[in-house]
Amino acid sequence: MTTTVATVKGGEDGTDSPYALSHLDALESEAVHIFREVAGEFERPVILFSGGKDSIVMLHLALKAFAPAAIPFSLLHVDTGHNFPEVLDYRDRVVAAHGLRLHVASVQDYIDRGVLRERPDGTRNPLQTLPLTERIQSEKFDAVFGGGRRDEEKARAKERVFSLRDEFSQWDPRRQRPELWNLYNGRHAPGEHVRVFPLSNWTELDVWQYIAREGIELPEIYFAHEREVFKRAGMWLTAGEWGGPKDGETVEKRLVRYRTVGDMSCTGAVDSDAVSLEQVITEIAASRLTERGATRADDKMSEAAMEDRKREGYF
Repeated sequence: MTTTVATVKGGEDGTDSPYALSHLDALESEAVHIFREVAGEFERPVILFSGGKDSIVMLHLALKAFAPAAIPFSLLHVDTGHNFPEVLDYRDRVVAAHGLRLHVASVQDYIDRGVLRERPDGTRNPLQTLPLTERIQSEKFDAVFGGGRRDEEKARAKERVFSLRDEFSQWDPRRQRPELWNLYNGRHAPGEHVRVFPLSNWTELDVWQYIAREGIELPEIYFAHEREVFKRAGMWLTAGEWGGPKDGETVEKRLVRYRTVGDMSCTGAVDSDAVSLEQVITEIAASRLTERGATRADDKMSEAAMEDRKREGYF
């Protein structure tokens, strides 16, 4: 008797294999599992949502995980006061479209109250930690979803999918728990919480390919457009009230796009003529620098800049 093994079409390479998922399907399935696991284990989860591409994909996955029901989480954004207007507009449109609840922790409020002080370099990214951690504590969030990926930066590569934070929101790499067979341990003491990273195993290219496959809308600054910028430390920065440009820094109009978005004072644009998803994907596939390595000044303050901030409570 002849036995026939059923096959399904595998990944984008077009190969057939027994009951195979495509690469993107496998990543999606893992992320959906993580969202559902958190919903079952925790009482007050929240999703960090900035309007950047990773948080957009994360929200899309959460909506898929619980459809047709509403997602059982609210959103949280730490607003530096120096965010790109296009991204904030997108954030508010998405929140309204899906009827979501958005918590906003404002760095400007802390500066106005004298709790935080402006940095000499004008960047507010390092100032996000206190508003973030205090909002987590005041709202008693016990699980906080972040869009961090291991390919972005070496400190993020060290983190587990479930990353325990102590009662001061601090991270100790020595307290990492094993995650064999995708089993996640969410146990935590009162006052502690867990940071959860559903996109840990994704790459920047995976994110863009998934956006293209799913037809996800993005803020327009992710695509090539003309913008007035000036050069500092090898990056094209947008002029603004945060303190740029300085004497000797010349503003010029260039065709650029953003690979990542954050505080305008430390997020650089890249020269690009990519105006479509296909062109962006081609550009990313040819790149040899991660988006943070190429365009984030806050990660270049020291060799361990990201890890130092993560230990203090930053994402």
